[in-house]
Amino acid sequence: MKVLLVEDEPAIADTLVYALRTECFEVTHVLTGGEALDAHAADAHDFVILDIGLPDLTGLEVCKRLRESSAVPILFLTARDGEIDRILGLELGGDDYVTKPFSPREIVARVRAILRRSSSPAEKPGIAAEPGNGESSAPLTHDEATMRVLLHGQALDLTAHEYKLLLVFLRRPHRVFTRDQLLDLAWQDPGAVTDRTIDAHIKTIRAKLREKSPGCENLIETRRGLGYAYAP
Repeated sequence: MKVLLVEDEPAIADTLVYALRTECFEVTHVLTGGEALDAHAADAHDFVILDIGLPDLTGLEVCKRLRESSAVPILFLTARDGEIDRILGLELGGDDYVTKPFSPREIVARVRAILRRSSSPAEKPGIAAEPGNGESSAPLTHDEATMRVLLHGQALDLTAHEYKLLLVFLRRPHRVFTRDQLLDLAWQDPGAVTDRTIDAHIKTIRAKLREKSPGCENLIETRRGLGYAYAP
């Protein structure tokens, strides 16, 4: 498995490169966000470990650009442990978030865990850039300018959490998300609600899809014993 490590602190990078290579990962190390984007474009990696505090682009911006064409799993590294940073990183498409200092062995374990639960290939054309005018051959599209999700070009009347849930699915088509993962990604305080809250919101989303276009409720699949997935 090929890992792209984006870290500008040599001491941290050296320990992570050693730990990952010891566990038989092939590691490419770069220092800046620009180099990371170039490296991944030239040779798609299976995993990205991404520091948020980079000398050129922020790790959040790098993640956003990667998500325009890639579903590669991303683990954020940061010295900041604020809840807002964590939520923003996850909402932009990150898979996990670790604050410094950390154990290199913990990072390797998290990489393996994320790769195990990732049920889709690292590269998916369906994650392509979200068009501002909502025009796409996909049934569901995201109009970033108006913050609306459209079904066959028609805007859906969604609550804030329904919108956030659909955004998670749109950014990672075919990937199966557990209820806990969806709570983490779409709720500011996931501990304040139960996993059954996800079931209730999925039910209302399906009803709104069915109302606009009967049969489209099946775009959100239930994977019994696992969770939910968007299957365009």
